[in-house]
Amino acid sequence: MFEFFTDRGKQAVAASQDEAIALGHDFIGTEHLLLGLLAAESGTAARALHGQNVDLERARQETVRVLEAAGISALGGQPARDALSSLGIDVTEIQRQADTSFGPGAFQFPRPAYTPEARTALTNTLNEARALGRDTFGTEHILLGLLTVPEGHALKVLASFRVDPTTLRRTVLAQATPEAP
Repeated sequence: MFEFFTDRGKQAVAASQDEAIALGHDFIGTEHLLLGLLAAESGTAARALHGQNVDLERARQETVRVLEAAGISALGGQPARDALSSLGIDVTEIQRQADTSFGPGAFQFPRPAYTPEARTALTNTLNEARALGRDTFGTEHILLGLLTVPEGHALKVLASFRVDPTTLRRTVLAQATPEAP
């Protein structure tokens, strides 16, 4: 599916993983996809979000607040590290050796997995793009996909900015032109 994303779409999805890791989360949720869209500043989604006064730094803060309110802590993958350590596997040493051999940051552990809500949003990205007659998926389609997942935390983050999902959807649809690859 990733091959059907535009370059900006790929950038946003990759940035969502970076955002999750930077926040110490060992999962990628809809909230991280939202952050990834904001990080892909030149995309249609970022422009629509900025038009609603949603900015990346405050969205990061709101993501942390929303997740903490839901009882989700940033563990930085510590449970997985502890489990491997109990088997005699030193993840820190593996990371050091990978950094030495392949460059800093080449090895990230654990690799965050997508939550069911994020997977639903990405599946809905495909549906949104196809409904608009597109063969590739840009940031606008990812945002439209996010807006279809009411149980995801992205909508709670947007609510903290007083963003109405219906209005945002209309805005995105009005701006939805194919993004350059």
